[in-house]
Amino acid sequence: MNENEIAKVIVDAAYKIHTKLGPGLFESVYETVLAYELGSQGFWIARQQAIPVVYEGIRLEEGFRADLIVEDKVIIEIKSLETLHPVHKKQLLTYLRLTNKRLGLLINFGEELIKNGITRLVNGL
Repeated sequence: MNENEIAKVIVDAAYKIHTKLGPGLFESVYETVLAYELGSQGFWIARQQAIPVVYEGIRLEEGFRADLIVEDKVIIEIKSLETLHPVHKKQLLTYLRLTNKRLGLLINFGEELIKNGITRLVNGL
């Protein structure tokens, strides 16, 4: 599956989860449930994967942690906030650049309507 096909499955799963659980839980709850939902559909999922960063030739083993990486192609950054800020999109774009991945989804389960909480970000896709 390509990134766009994977993203469609992720979005559908996010809708299902938000419909059943609603907004306002901790991010870790949504992360766990989304990982379970995608894993039950046969996807390979990495949770809280440490991503190294190379700075001036020095490899820093824990530059950041990705909430979820699906099929080693799509990064999911999960939030459960009343309002997202521009820095959240910038953060995910930086993750995409540093990992050389082409698609990321910023999913804010804190929104009343989940369709308003899903942002698709690309890095050369």
